[in-house]
Amino acid sequence: MVEGTIVDIKQAKGRPMLSWVGKQPLRNVISYPSQLVETYVAKQDYSSDGVNWTDWPEKFNRGGLLFHGDNKDVLAHLLANGFRGKIKLIYIDPPFNTGVDYVRKVTLRQTKMEKIEAEPYSFTEQIQYSANYSVDLFLQFLYERLLLAKELLSSDGMIFIRMDVHQEAFLRLIADEVFGHENFQNTIVVNRVKKNVTNKGRRTIPHAVDMLLVYFKTKDAEFLDVLKKLPTTKPASWHGMESPGVPGPRFVIIDEKTYYPSPGRHFTFTQLQVDEMKLQGKIRINPNTDRPEYLIDERDFENLDSDWTDIPGYTFTTGYPTENSRQLLERVIRVGSKPNDIVLDFFVGSGTTVEMAQQLGRRWIGVDINKGAIQTTTKRLQSTMHKQAVKITRNKRSLPGFEDGPSQMSFSIYRVNDYDLQIQHNEAFNLAVEHLGMTRTKTDIFFDGTLGKRLVKIIPFTHPCTVMDLEEVKIELGNRPDEGRDIAVVCLGKELAVDKWLEDWNRMRKRGDFPNKIEVIELRTDPRYGGFFIHEPAQASIQMNCVGQSVQIIIKDFISPTILKRLDQQSEGSLLRPQITDWRSMVDSVMIDNNYNGMVFNIILSDIPEKNDDLVIGNYEVPVTEGCTIAVKITDMLGEEVLSIFTI
Repeated sequence: MVEGTIVDIKQAKGRPMLSWVGKQPLRNVISYPSQLVETYVAKQDYSSDGVNWTDWPEKFNRGGLLFHGDNKDVLAHLLANGFRGKIKLIYIDPPFNTGVDYVRKVTLRQTKMEKIEAEPYSFTEQIQYSANYSVDLFLQFLYERLLLAKELLSSDGMIFIRMDVHQEAFLRLIADEVFGHENFQNTIVVNRVKKNVTNKGRRTIPHAVDMLLVYFKTKDAEFLDVLKKLPTTKPASWHGMESPGVPGPRFVIIDEKTYYPSPGRHFTFTQLQVDEMKLQGKIRINPNTDRPEYLIDERDFENLDSDWTDIPGYTFTTGYPTENSRQLLERVIRVGSKPNDIVLDFFVGSGTTVEMAQQLGRRWIGVDINKGAIQTTTKRLQSTMHKQAVKITRNKRSLPGFEDGPSQMSFSIYRVNDYDLQIQHNEAFNLAVEHLGMTRTKTDIFFDGTLGKRLVKIIPFTHPCTVMDLEEVKIELGNRPDEGRDIAVVCLGKELAVDKWLEDWNRMRKRGDFPNKIEVIELRTDPRYGGFFIHEPAQASIQMNCVGQSVQIIIKDFISPTILKRLDQQSEGSLLRPQITDWRSMVDSVMIDNNYNGMVFNIILSDIPEKNDDLVIGNYEVPVTEGCTIAVKITDMLGEEVLSIFTI
């Protein structure tokens, strides 16, 4: 399908329906173009004979796909470019709209960091996303994305949606409308992190679990058998043979006597099964009730039910907030898909879903708007694929649990409708607040602060300001009839339709008849704020030495002004500023492309220390050919990237 065209979305027909202020059906979406920006290949010329790639759109590289951008835009892009009806399993853990900022733990390598009292966030805490919507906007946000997700699911596909106790009731009704109440399968309880609370003056009971809502696309879907380990071995025991409902065997014969089920029930086993179990000594007649029973052997495992509190729901391995555990995602993927099926997570976060999909031999797609999430996921995938490649080489092909190895040993990163800021979105957000001279308002769940007498709404810098963004402002103002202040909407760019919308909105307000005049401040072009992009980037000093058919790459120095500024701000008036004696303590990873084409960064060497106490090597040797271009990408501990390019 041609980029930029409209993608139609089927109307949700499920009942009952939940209403909220500003509810709008999603009848169509626009597919924005994507740009391939990075690739990683763990094993050249690898292909699994067990994978049939004929269902894979030709537009995308064969292998794992990571998308950086607003997931609504990415889902539309997937629909427009061949993935409609192709996804077997979707798992998402969307923001819970708790009204708080979620932070990732960040530390300099081999450096002890301390948080200073009265600081809202220390250097070690980097905001990854804010779950800070009005309830109505949050519901519309989820509604639109679930409508798109349904279109992507195959007829035998299913979706798992994680949510906490505060939003689960809303989400259940929205999902019933989108997927149909008849396709609701279960509510699974999973462990969450309990927060310490004092008994004195307690107003709530701590929440011990989150919920996973599970829906099928149609009745063609089915769960796969998965066992869970019991905390203690269950002894052998006798159980009645009847189950609720009338279908099934009407009677069975045991020892030449006929037995009939109770009214409204049926026997669990057929006559043939009963005969076989009788020979095994697993059928008897209870002497007290004169009813048939069957024996369940002593066992350490039992069939999976809706109580998943036997495994952790969250974990803390990457420093990323709300990191789902590997055990949880392994169970979801095993119960909802088979090897080579396509698994999608469009709130990929730290990347647990796609990492486990890779380990379990599934094809996968991950999406996130946050650059830090993409970077964290990229590191995990490189580590996983590298370990698999080593095992495949050692075993001369297959891995245990696979007939022919994993589905893929490579992945590609695409960007969809995204302004590449080079720095984290939330870092840019904070820069904008500082640059505009805004007063940040943490208590307002919609507006970000004030600028003079005006309320300010900052549009996410990952997409231009759209009419929908302005409609959201309009809806919010409608919920505040007593609000008389004007509004400043801040963005990095705007769609053409925005000017017409603003003209219509402000026409009556020019005469003073109505409040809430809206102005859009476009940071890229507005002459009053044109200095926003005066951002001092990180810099690297790199030396190249030709060695025969190879080049030695020596990183002599690296400096990140953003890190140094953060440290200065944190240590102002104190003696706690860490001393950086080795530039490598500021570096998270180094990646090299030995034949860079100026557009796509193909990773042929990556240096990603697994432990925080380890440092990058800083000295590398890669093969080259005459006239090739070498690109070295250095990423600092805050996620800022420096790309250095050299022609041989």
